[in-house]
Formats: sequence, C-alpha cells, structure tokens
Amino acid sequence: MQFTMSVAMTDPTQYAALAQAAEQHGYHQVAVADSLFWSEQVSDAYPYTKDGSRLWQEDTPFVEPFMAVAHMAAVTTRIRFLTHVVKVATRNPLLLAKQVGSAAVLSNNRFTFGAGIGWLKEEFEWSGQTYEGRGKRTDESLDAILEILDGGWVSRDGEFVKFGKIKMPPAPTQKVPVWIGGHTPVALRRTVRFASGWTSAMMGHDEFKALHAELTDMLLTAGKPIEDFQFQVAPSDRFGLEGYKDLEKAGCTDIV
Repeated sequence: MQFTMSVAMTDPTQYAALAQAAEQHGYHQVAVADSLFWSEQVSDAYPYTKDGSRLWQEDTPFVEPFMAVAHMAAVTTRIRFLTHVVKVATRNPLLLAKQVGSAAVLSNNRFTFGAGIGWLKEEFEWSGQTYEGRGKRTDESLDAILEILDGGWVSRDGEFVKFGKIKMPPAPTQKVPVWIGGHTPVALRRTVRFASGWTSAMMGHDEFKALHAELTDMLLTAGKPIEDFQFQVAPSDRFGLEGYKDLEKAGCTDIV
C-alpha cells in the first residue's frame, strides 16, 4: 500500500514544508488539486457529495498545479507528485503538453499526470472552451499529449485537436505515468485506453470494491497488464489501520 498526501485547500505558502515532511515520513507522493476559480454561477451540482455542495469555499486557496509541483520538487529528492486531477478539456492541449513535460523534466521524472474531465460548465466556457464535446476533446488531447511527450515529431487533424508537425523539447527521459480520474463508465473506458492507474474523488468502500472488479475485468478484456496497475482511493468511510486494510483487500493500492 502506498500513501499520498493531498495539499488541496491548504495554505500554498506551506506546500514546500509539507512536501518535505511527507517525504521524510515515507509518503509515496503529493497530490495537487486543479481548480481554476470559484464561480458564483454554477450550472450543475457538484457530483461527489450527497447534497451537491462543494467541499471548499469562495476563499479557499488553489494555486496553478504545475507551478505547485515545480515548487515542491525543487525542495525534495524522492517523493513523487500527482495532479489530482487536471481537467484536460478546459485547456489548450499544446500548452498542457508543455506543462506536463516541464513538470516531469524539472522533477527528474517524479511526476504522474492525473487527468480527468471536470464537471463545472463555467470552468470550460469562461476559459474559452466548449462544455459540449468535452469527452472527445479530452481523448483527442490525451492522445496528442502522450505522443508529444515521447519526444518525436507529432501532428494532428482531429475534430477538436489540430496542429501541424511539431516537436516539444525537452522531452522527459522516462515515460510519464497517466492516472485517470472519474467514476463513470466512459471514465473507466478512458482509463483502459490511456492509463496505468485510476484515481477517485471521495468514494466509499463498497462503491470502490464494485468499481475495482469492473475496471479489472475491462483491463483484462483489453489485454492490459494489471500487475502494476494503480487503484487510488480518497476514502469517505474507511479510515485508520483497519479501514486501510479493508481498502487494500478490496484492491486499493494507494490511499489519499
């Protein structure tokens, strides 16, 4: 079992000290949340709480996640960093590829790209993207980003992602792991296609146990290796030593 410390909703001026403390005490990685802004206007309910309320307030601090990773990587040597998770389709895929590659290079390959789709319509539209088609745009973006990170020439002429032949040095010297976030069937299919790990928002033990079985079956059916596949859970109803043992028995390999 691995353990991940999340710095979400904490004072960003403490990130460096928190990362150093986590490294000293044996944590595997630090998770950094992605939240562009607090929107007074909200078109839909937050999907990961029973009543749809957000878990943070209008003044809760969130800094840009890739800058946070670079900041913490500079004062640590072993611990890894995970975006938990970047809403891919709110961003230009070429700029995002540059951020992912830079984080991997500056951390000396201690970066895992946690990617998801997002839920807030305003976060897409006010960032210059469309909410409709976000799933296909996410997939086209991930496909392009991962090829760019390999360091060769890349071009795209997709429905949403279009660019001529480019290279983007410096490329990471190791393959950047990708973990996909999301609880829906389409998120699980995206996980099978792109990822070496899956991560949850707040999730109960029984829900995770059922999802683990479903995703494992999907991976095996697709011929994907599962021996080193990572299942990360941010638990909502199992805590402490016995709770973590319960999650491990259910298939969890990493606890936030």
